[in-house]
Amino acid sequence: MKHEIKISLPVYKQAYAIFFVVMLSLVRGVTYSFEIGIALETPMAILAASFCADTYTQEIISKRSEIWRLCPMKKRMNCIYRRIVIQEIFLLAVAVIGYGLFFLFQDPRIFYSGENIAANEISSFFIYFAAIAVTLIFWGMLSNLLSCLFRNMWMGMGGCLLLWLITNSSLGDRYLGVWNLFSYTFRDVENSGDFGWICGKIGCICFGMIMAAALPEIIKKRG
Repeated sequence: MKHEIKISLPVYKQAYAIFFVVMLSLVRGVTYSFEIGIALETPMAILAASFCADTYTQEIISKRSEIWRLCPMKKRMNCIYRRIVIQEIFLLAVAVIGYGLFFLFQDPRIFYSGENIAANEISSFFIYFAAIAVTLIFWGMLSNLLSCLFRNMWMGMGGCLLLWLITNSSLGDRYLGVWNLFSYTFRDVENSGDFGWICGKIGCICFGMIMAAALPEIIKKRG
């Protein structure tokens, strides 16, 4: 496991991920606390796509893929899945840190009123936590899958960027609605009881499972 952590989380990756959320919390202005999740979701998706693109392609670049082919497929896949999990856990921790940094640097107003302000804020955080976890997994998996398919990390990031531009737009919101990949960002924030946006996250989970199932076949044919 230590070996996988060393490969998956080199110092430069950790540094630019943390620098990314620090700068975002300083530059991206928010007025109310509920805007923090909106400010973080789409940028974190791009970070996940760039962060996970070389999960396997680094083996191709370093010419280690020829050695990998001598290993049983099950061992190779377990190694890749472990690397993805390690990266996703780190990114989720960065997303949580980013959430706190917005409160630290910008001190946003509390949207809720009444006696349950603290409970509402905690509830909002856990909803954000669940939504961002799904977002990170989807974009990290997609980036890695496309990179393996084309044997090029830049193709993986480019494909993710194209999909990101389509879904993170008024056009994507209009036509995809609650099924948008960024349904959490485009949700009706004034109606806290409306959880229709969960459909988009369920879609992300389903696509993530399909990608996880397809990855072994892609590695077998393209690895």
